[in-house]
Amino acid sequence: MKSHKNKIYLLIALIIIISAIVYFEKMRPDIQTNKNTELKDGKYPKAPELVGISGYLNTEEGLKISDLKGKVVLIDFWTYSCINCLRTLPHIKEWYSKYKDKGLVIIGVHTPEFEFEKKYDNVKMAIEDNKIEYPVIQDNDYATWTSFKNRYWPRKYLIDKDGFIRYDHIGEGAYDETEKKIQELLAEIGSDVSDMGISQLEDKTPKIALTPELYTGYEFALPRGQNIGNEKGLQPDQTIDYKLPEKIKDNKIYLEGKWKSNSDNLQAQGKSSIILKFTASSVNIVADSLSDPIELEVFIDNKYVTKDQAGNNVVIKNGKSFVLIDEPKLYNLIDGNYGAYTLKLTTNSKDFNFNAFTFG
Repeated sequence: MKSHKNKIYLLIALIIIISAIVYFEKMRPDIQTNKNTELKDGKYPKAPELVGISGYLNTEEGLKISDLKGKVVLIDFWTYSCINCLRTLPHIKEWYSKYKDKGLVIIGVHTPEFEFEKKYDNVKMAIEDNKIEYPVIQDNDYATWTSFKNRYWPRKYLIDKDGFIRYDHIGEGAYDETEKKIQELLAEIGSDVSDMGISQLEDKTPKIALTPELYTGYEFALPRGQNIGNEKGLQPDQTIDYKLPEKIKDNKIYLEGKWKSNSDNLQAQGKSSIILKFTASSVNIVADSLSDPIELEVFIDNKYVTKDQAGNNVVIKNGKSFVLIDEPKLYNLIDGNYGAYTLKLTTNSKDFNFNAFTFG
């Protein structure tokens, strides 16, 4: 009996070890090198150039890494409706303000996830809304993304005075570590940052179990195994009149009414609803109106949300709670206590579409 238990424990330990190896392999920085790659100190690869840029904001056209020798360059891959990217922005803006006169150059490489994020005016508006002052370039065709062999939003690369990648971080967090590396590289160009300390901004990276990001466009949702919960499911480029089943599952999007399934969003076709059982403290929706502003009513557990639950974009008026959808972006619906809830959104519009839910 004891031997049998030992075998079970050994098997569990083996599964944990293999899972850890797979996880860390996925998270391993993947700037790949080959025998033709120029290396510094035998390990730091030469930074690729910025290529295929379709738009320049807060900078002149033709911005190049090769023209920034002698500077420290932070490359931030982001897209403006990505909640993970938005949570990193306060830190990046703080570093820009703190070190721009010490030799730090920050370049935001905006590589879009959704079609509306490719539009110059939308990116420009997002930069203004988020008060970003450093250069941002549009990588609409993923050319720079590909040259860096990147696969993640957000991702930060630090390039030294000689143009070599000395640091690489995937995702949110590690802000102290990143800033210490910035200071180290600035010291290498002779900047005295010894008395500047480490910034004390709050790290808002979620550290608890959350409902995962959920996509609605069939080209995004189906490859991820994220079909909606309704029996008829997503049917590409078709308009379906959805009925709500008697029981709904956690972390699945359910629809009521007529919806058209598009490649990167779902579009309402009149009076319709979205229902989702989620676990989180905050909920965001990436959405847009195709014409006039739309009032999207917001309910939690079959009641209008209260001030304690309402996200930054929710309006509470005359006993109702709603979000005014008037531009393509991420809207904060819920910001309250962590827990399991049922969200319901209703609209009467034929011009409402939404791309994704994200959580915090």
